[in-house]
Amino acid sequence: MTAKDLFDRQLAAIADGDLEALLAQYHDDATVVRFDRVARGPAEIRDLFTAYLSAKPQVDEIVSLQVTEDVIFYNAVMTIGGNHVTTYGTLVIRDGRIWRQTAAALPLS
Repeated sequence: MTAKDLFDRQLAAIADGDLEALLAQYHDDATVVRFDRVARGPAEIRDLFTAYLSAKPQVDEIVSLQVTEDVIFYNAVMTIGGNHVTTYGTLVIRDGRIWRQTAAALPLS
C-alpha cells in the first residue's frame, strides 16, 4: 500500500460518510491538529470525526497534492455544512496509517 492509496481511501471514507472506515486509517496514538481543536487518541479522534461527518463534508476538487513515502500535503475545495471552503492539510504516515494530521479550512472568497 502506498501513501496515495491511503489518501484515496481517506477520500472514499469521507465521500461515503463511513466513520469506521475513516477511523481505521488512524494509528492508535494518532494526533489531529486543527486551529479549533487538538484530538489525541482513538476516543478524541472518534468524537472529532463524528462531528465532522455530521456536517456532510464533500470533496469538490483536489487542487494540489504532494505525496512522499510518509507525508501527504494537500489543498482541496470542499463543501462542509453547506459552506464552500478551501482546505489545507498534512498527513504523516507511520506503519501504513495516519499518525499525525493537520487540517485547516478557510471560506472561499
